[in-house]
Amino acid sequence: MTRIVPVPLGDRAYEVRIGPGLIDRAGDEIAPLLARPRAAILTDARVAALHLPRLEAALDAAGIAHSALALPAGEATKSWDHLGRAVSWLLDERIERRDIVIALGGGVIGDLAGFAAAILRRGVRFVQMPTTLLAQVDSSVGGKTGINAPQGKNLIGAFHQPSLVLADTDALATLPDRDFRAGYGEVVKYGLLGDAAFFDWLETHGPGLRGDAEALEHAVAHSVGMKAGIVVRDETEQGERALLNLGHTFGHALESATGYSDRLLHGEGVAIGCALAFDLSARLGLCAQEEPSRVTQHLAAMGMPSRLSDIPGALPDDQALIGLMGQDKKVVDGRLRLILARGIGAAFVADDVPPARIAETLAAAR
Repeated sequence: MTRIVPVPLGDRAYEVRIGPGLIDRAGDEIAPLLARPRAAILTDARVAALHLPRLEAALDAAGIAHSALALPAGEATKSWDHLGRAVSWLLDERIERRDIVIALGGGVIGDLAGFAAAILRRGVRFVQMPTTLLAQVDSSVGGKTGINAPQGKNLIGAFHQPSLVLADTDALATLPDRDFRAGYGEVVKYGLLGDAAFFDWLETHGPGLRGDAEALEHAVAHSVGMKAGIVVRDETEQGERALLNLGHTFGHALESATGYSDRLLHGEGVAIGCALAFDLSARLGLCAQEEPSRVTQHLAAMGMPSRLSDIPGALPDDQALIGLMGQDKKVVDGRLRLILARGIGAAFVADDVPPARIAETLAAAR
C-alpha cells in the first residue's frame, strides 16, 4: 500500500508517496509531470549499482527517454566541483525547464541534485527518489537544497521544492546497518522536538523497526507528515521550521570537525546533537534531569552514539567546537541560536545561551 502525505504549498504543492515498489513504478508515477518524455537522473556510484537498472527499466516501460550521471558516494560530493560537474552535464544533456531531473539516492544526492535543478536555467523541476532512511524522513521533503563549504555544512544553497517525492521503502533493505541507524537519528528527532507520543511509540517499536515493514512505513509517513506540516507553516525557516534543526547545530559542527568523513555520519551527528541539546536544557533548568537520560538510553537501545567520546579519533577543543557552531545558518546578528527543550516533545528556539554552559555540556560529553 502506498501512503500519501500532501505538502500543500499552493502552486508548488506536491505529494510524498511512501511504500514498497515505487522505483519499479516510477515511470508511471512521473509521466503525468512531463510535458515531453525526457528525464535526467543524478545518482551516486553506490546507489546506481543497487537501484539504477530498475529505475531505468521503469522509465523505459513508460516511454520516457533518460540519461544518468553517477557521482562519487559520500558527503564530500556536496561541493562546488561536483555541483559544477552535475550542472555542466545537465546542460550537455539539453535538459529544459519542462523536463525533470530525478535525484536517486540519499541526502547528499538529493541536496546536490535539487540545488543543480534550482540554478539550471533559473529553475528546472525535479523529483526526489530517496533511497536512505535519512533522506526519506527528512532531506527529500521541504525544498532545502545545497552544498557544503569549507566554513560549514549546507551554507550554499536555495529553497527549491520538488514536484514529487517517491520514497520506496523496499530500498531501505539495501542499507548497511550503520546507515539505517544513522537515518533513525532524524526519525527520533521528530518525537523529541514536537510529539512525545511518537517518542513513546519509538521506544517500543524502534529496536525492531528494520524487521517490521508496517512499523517502518508508519515511522516514515509520520515523520514526513510532521515535517510537511511545519514546512507549510514556515517554508523558508523564519520561525517554527528552525525546530527541525534540533541537534543539528551541535551535529553540523561535529561533522565539520571530522571533515565530513565516515568518522561521523550526518544522522549520528544529529543523534549526538539531540543528546547534547537535552543535556544543556537540563543544565539550564529547562527540563527535568530524567529527560536527557531517557534520550541517551533510547539511543543506546538503538545502537547509536550519544556522546563526543563515541566519535573515533581526536576532536577540537570545546572552544573550537563552539566556534564551528558559530558558522551555523541559524546565527542571527552574531548570536548563536540553539534548539533546546522543556521536555520530550517540547522544543523551542533559544538565542541567549551562555557559551560557558555550552562548554560545560561539551566537556561532560567527552
